[in-house]
Amino acid sequence: FQVEGLLEFLENHGKQIRQILFTHGLKNDRVLAAVSVNANSSFCFSKLVPSDHSAWLLFFQRGCCPDLELLEVNKRLDSKDGELPVCMQQLQMACPKLKTFRMLNVRPLHKMMRNGAASSTGSGFPLLEELCIATTAYSYMTDRDLREVLFGSTKLRVLDLRGCSRITPSALAALPCPELECLFWGQYSSQFRSSSMMSGLTLLTQKWGPTLQQLDIANQPFTEEDLELAMSYLTQTSEAETLRFLNLSGTRITPPALRSVVRQMTALNYLNLSSCRYLPRGLKKIYRSQEEICELLDKLEGLPEQHHLILQSF
Repeated sequence: FQVEGLLEFLENHGKQIRQILFTHGLKNDRVLAAVSVNANSSFCFSKLVPSDHSAWLLFFQRGCCPDLELLEVNKRLDSKDGELPVCMQQLQMACPKLKTFRMLNVRPLHKMMRNGAASSTGSGFPLLEELCIATTAYSYMTDRDLREVLFGSTKLRVLDLRGCSRITPSALAALPCPELECLFWGQYSSQFRSSSMMSGLTLLTQKWGPTLQQLDIANQPFTEEDLELAMSYLTQTSEAETLRFLNLSGTRITPPALRSVVRQMTALNYLNLSSCRYLPRGLKKIYRSQEEICELLDKLEGLPEQHHLILQSF
């Protein structure tokens, strides 16, 4: 299409537009320039995958779309220019109605406003329901960065921090969202994966156990004791029909801890136990149905209570 044609279309029909999709292409820069000049403030949804991320960032941070509800930036897995400077405070002020914010395979570099104003002086993203800052590479996201993004997001339901190895359990537990339904916090890059033992998962299962439907902590280095206690809290605080997805791949989950959660969570229909070193051979795999998980429970019930102690000696 011709960029000039898009300009004319926006002038005539801009108020009716609810979604914009830009994919990688030769004309992205020209299209973004056109939209930046002619952006109509009535746009409610926009999904961008441009080659020049600075262009779209300026577009939104200038306040061109105050009614924006969905913003997504998605880079290719093999992209070499994944870093993106972002002033979250300015974006929060420009897009206060944002409900879904996704940055996939992008490494945001958090910047402060020039006047040094603190993020707590604003309202943040009060309507935000989903935040995704996932990457298969290294992430710069820290506890402070996460707090500055979500300090006002009491309605958050989905939090995807896959690859964010700097985030701590205490920072997650301090978030103001009491009814989180999906937490994706797996670590998938062996190059940047932490090998230090960690605890604190219990803080999260205590807080969100009643509402969690999906939990991914793949390759997180929690101790076996912390995992066992966290699973215990999960079974005590959750209804049997709540949890449906659980990824424990690469963790130190033990048979007793696993047995308790599988026995209690009857709605579970996906369970990833691949590379779980404290489980016996034959159980370390992905279970994709309630039937397969019931068969797993039968095998777990047949194991001796202290079987995991023997496995740790290898």
